Formats: sequence, C-alpha cells, structure tokens
Amino acid sequence: MKLKHREENGVVIIEPKGKIMGGPESTALHDLLHDLIEQGKIKVVIDLSKVDWMNSTGLGLLISGLTTLKKAEGELKLTNVTDKIKSLLAITKLVTVFKSYDSVDEAINSF
Repeated sequence: MKLKHREENGVVIIEPKGKIMGGPESTALHDLLHDLIEQGKIKVVIDLSKVDWMNSTGLGLLISGLTTLKKAEGELKLTNVTDKIKSLLAITKLVTVFKSYDSVDEAINSF
C-alpha cells in the first residue's frame, strides 16, 4: 500500500493505493494520523477508490484510525468505497460504524 495525503478546506484526504493488509504500511497510516492530530488536523477522509483489496488487518487499521481520531475529538470518514470493501464492511457490520460517502467532496462537505 502506498499513502498520499492532501488537505482541502481544512480536511485531510488520505489516499491509500494497493492492498491494505497490515505489515509496515499499518505503521505508516498510524504515524500519519498521529502526526495530523499533533498538527491539530482532526478532520480526515480516507479515499478508498484506489484500494484493490483489504483484509481483516486492514479493517483493524481503519477501526484504529477511527478510534484514534475520536479520542482527539476528530472524525474519520470513508469515501469511494469499492464494492469488495463494501461487502467486507457489511459482513462485519462495520457499515454502521463508519460514515461513508460517494465522493470526496460529499465527505468534505459533511464536516
């Protein structure tokens, strides 16, 4: 997984690419979120449009990110969730935990 991020209207958009399966990339996402919180940037959108696959460890990363931001009084929202990941979220009942939007703009405007 590769991670890019940018800021738009005070919201940080994280754009992972590839497979989210844990390992070294889990540390990269964790570190990025903590860096953002230290900078006072607590509105985060994760754009999943370029994610090919996610396993249970990847779901754990998203849950950890959500928890980390909530503790900092922030929010994490998902956008462009692929059908494969939607299915995974539905099976695990996490669709009720994450706020999900069809586009980055929708997610940004929801803050």
